[in-house]
Amino acid sequence: MRPVRFVALGDSLTEGVGDPVGGGWRGWAALLVAGLGEGPVEFTNLAVSGSQTRDVLEGQLPAGLALRPDLVSVVVGVNDTLRCTFDIHAVAARLDTVYGALTGQGAVLLTACLPDPGAMLGLPGALARPLARRQRAVNAVVHALSDRYGAVHLHACEGAWLTDRAMWSADRLHPGERGHRQLAVRFHALLAEAGLATGPAPSPEPASPAPTTTAGLWWLATAGTGWVARRCADLLPQLLALAADELRHRARGTSARLDLRASAAVSAALASLSVAERRPDAA
Repeated sequence: MRPVRFVALGDSLTEGVGDPVGGGWRGWAALLVAGLGEGPVEFTNLAVSGSQTRDVLEGQLPAGLALRPDLVSVVVGVNDTLRCTFDIHAVAARLDTVYGALTGQGAVLLTACLPDPGAMLGLPGALARPLARRQRAVNAVVHALSDRYGAVHLHACEGAWLTDRAMWSADRLHPGERGHRQLAVRFHALLAEAGLATGPAPSPEPASPAPTTTAGLWWLATAGTGWVARRCADLLPQLLALAADELRHRARGTSARLDLRASAAVSAALASLSVAERRPDAA
């Protein structure tokens, strides 16, 4: 029997940021490997920190297809919401192409919807709400496409783990080791329920002590400040404009229109994919 091939695509969450091991990152996908079965598993992690859906489509997907995986995870989308170029139609089209290409080869697909980055960072309401609306839109698309392609889908955007500080690293956006283990445990449970994982479940308990407060503050003062600066340079001008629009609608009592507009955009994006699939020349 040849080894099971497991390939992981995505951004920093799947790369393993927040779960340092041996001078690099490990993460939930690597923690999941041992529980997939009794035989050998060939694991390849193609995820890269900062990746958006475009990066997965154009860079990671060709490499993933070349490996002909039996199991493949695609967890991405948060970075799209943090860019001034955010477009839910483009996100939906890219994810549809990625999911379709991988399942078209016969791979079992793993997906997840993710928490709102504005809430995780504790941003003020007027700044947080536009990001929350974007993340809900991405999650709605991921839900719909996961159903379409028969994915094993993890609903990770809600639950007690989001407010448990022990689950999160110093930056408040990436899980720490305990959080990555939580994701691995929950994915394993879904795979086991579907008869796709026959090995032991990953341990939920960290093997290493949690980083100290001093270590967390040092990270924020060094690498963390660079991360914030890069995101602010790209997103902040638009986010301020979105916040101003949010406040105007709130003052007029018309905030519901923004939610309706976002929901309509998701529906239109998914409907356009269905139309494309029905066209004779869609292939």
